[in-house]
Amino acid sequence: MFDSLTDRLSAALKRFSGRGRLSKEDVEAGLREVRVALLEADVNFRVARAFVDRVRERAVGSDVLESLTPGQQIVKIVDEELTALLGGETRRIRYQPQPPTVVMLIGLQGSGKTTTAAKLALAIRREGHRPALVAADLQRPAAVQQLEKLGHDNDIPVIAPHGRQKPTDMAKRATGEAQKLNCDVVVIDTAGRLQIDEELLEELRRMRKAVAVHESILVVDAMTGQEAVNVGRAFEDAIGIDGVVITKLDGDARGGAALSMRETIGKPIMYCGVGEKVSDLEPFAPDRMASRILGMGDVLTLIERAQGTVDQKHAEEMVERSFAGRLTLEDFLEQLRQMRNLGPLEGVLGMMPGGRKLMQQAGAAVPSERDIGRMEAIVLSMTAQERRHPEVIKGSRRKRIAAGSGTTIADVNRLLKGFDQMQTVMKTIGGGKGVRGKARMLRQLRDLDPTQLGIG
Repeated sequence: MFDSLTDRLSAALKRFSGRGRLSKEDVEAGLREVRVALLEADVNFRVARAFVDRVRERAVGSDVLESLTPGQQIVKIVDEELTALLGGETRRIRYQPQPPTVVMLIGLQGSGKTTTAAKLALAIRREGHRPALVAADLQRPAAVQQLEKLGHDNDIPVIAPHGRQKPTDMAKRATGEAQKLNCDVVVIDTAGRLQIDEELLEELRRMRKAVAVHESILVVDAMTGQEAVNVGRAFEDAIGIDGVVITKLDGDARGGAALSMRETIGKPIMYCGVGEKVSDLEPFAPDRMASRILGMGDVLTLIERAQGTVDQKHAEEMVERSFAGRLTLEDFLEQLRQMRNLGPLEGVLGMMPGGRKLMQQAGAAVPSERDIGRMEAIVLSMTAQERRHPEVIKGSRRKRIAAGSGTTIADVNRLLKGFDQMQTVMKTIGGGKGVRGKARMLRQLRDLDPTQLGIG
């Protein structure tokens, strides 16, 4: 969602790079572009102005302007101030020494509270705790059934209402039932409205009085822009919140809500939703997000995602087979599926340092979700023998595979040729020794065209 902001900030900060000396006028001209970039990203104008003022105050000091690398110093300042703007430190749920820890999710209808409740419970379980979900949204039709389905699919207990039970009574009953279920965290999914009204606020106040809520977390939709900040301010003033979850951070919103939230309402963003799957909830790390916005990547988050989706022992075996040149198309299919589990390919590449620049330069050579789906269809159209021994795939077989996968013979030929080249390169990396071996490996890597794997 920060793509446009990343491009504009990169262009603005480029004015500072490669310059031996900078004047105050140079700094001012660059910061004007930074301010415009923030405003175009839908950042609150007061937040944008305060941010630029803080950067200016640090950037015009003698230790920067008289430095041998003033451009790098200013980029460092922008990175630090952006991290501070986003909250400075990662804020996690504070678990109580005397369980259960009660977490109440609040927000408007349509912000994604029910799905977020399940996502949060799964994240809590990954941290070694035993969560239970409470279906206290008795306003939206099928909200209870939705939460029960999410709980069942992910093996998370759900405490549902009995008859015409009120939400406050449910919340009180839930803490007792959680202890019987041996759960040490209770996540309450509350009702929302299309807009804030007094009836909603009063119901939430009664619930907070009925139960000792330890974490009151607001769920907001990033796609609503500055309206998300207004909603946050209204809930903070009326009820009080401890943190925020921003959903749909993988969408095409401009990102202003995420950048404005902490400074506007004074509460940290704790988690962000980055996809539709229940596992697509990540702790919000301000330093990593600032690095991502500035186009410097987010390798740590990428590694954490990979650790959660890839079996380490199996991955080591596959690497060993790769270097021996013994990968099969079944292995290739598995790698494609693991790549999908990491999220949309553009997002994965965007987390790598220089990844966005690589995508822009490569253009059509960067595989899209459609390209990956086409490659998967081709491999799935093969027999088990063909996947294990692709050398047997000749003319008539290629024609059958193309027809079965809804692709062309040329697509099948490209994938097989690219797979064969990849095997050769990996075998060279594993076995090439000395200067000549390394030189040969580099030449083959240079000559390997990504479009030959059926991309484009």
